[in-house]
Amino acid sequence: MKYRLKRHALKAIRGPLLSGLATLFGNPATGHPHVFVDGGVDFVFENDTLVALRVTWLYDDFETLYILSSYNLSLNAQGGLDENDRMTLVRHRSDWPSDFDGSAHLSVETQPIALKRPTDLDAEMLDGRLRVTFTRELEETVRATGLVADVAFYESTFFYAFAVTDLPELKGSGGKCNAEVVKYDPSEQDEKLQATLARLGREETPSMANVGSLFADRIALKCV
Repeated sequence: MKYRLKRHALKAIRGPLLSGLATLFGNPATGHPHVFVDGGVDFVFENDTLVALRVTWLYDDFETLYILSSYNLSLNAQGGLDENDRMTLVRHRSDWPSDFDGSAHLSVETQPIALKRPTDLDAEMLDGRLRVTFTRELEETVRATGLVADVAFYESTFFYAFAVTDLPELKGSGGKCNAEVVKYDPSEQDEKLQATLARLGREETPSMANVGSLFADRIALKCV
């Protein structure tokens, strides 16, 4: 038996649910951010060189339902996706928008490092939430020896709120490296800005450029 939720039905459910949650818990469901994503970033090394980032997104419950309904997909009796539906989802989610700015923003000694477009996307259901993973190769690889790097986990307009919940892994031959999560620590000024953003309508975006970077969890990488 499969469970199918049509898009119009989901919209009818999602609105009252979000409104009710906002009333009960004070969550600015009609302001910013609108989508909540957990996840993290792993570092991929080859021959003592950083070559790529492997990014994980775990969508919130509501966005998961919205995405599945958008493609008219069904959950099976186990709460997962049959392989045909899963591959359909992979194909659709691999069609990245032209203005995609990522969520993993890499810098080396404070200098931004360009990343290639996402590749190798995979998708699965995890405890009722959609998880996708994909690779961002570096435009130019970086030697691991003495490397000091930082990955900020955010979307520039803060429409999506990203949180690092997965411990970073070092994949491949990365030499002697260590990666640790640096959680966002809000200041009084940040809280005032968040209150301002919360008053924006669902289709509005902040006028401040790259505002999402102000609220970013980060991953610090150091190699010897």
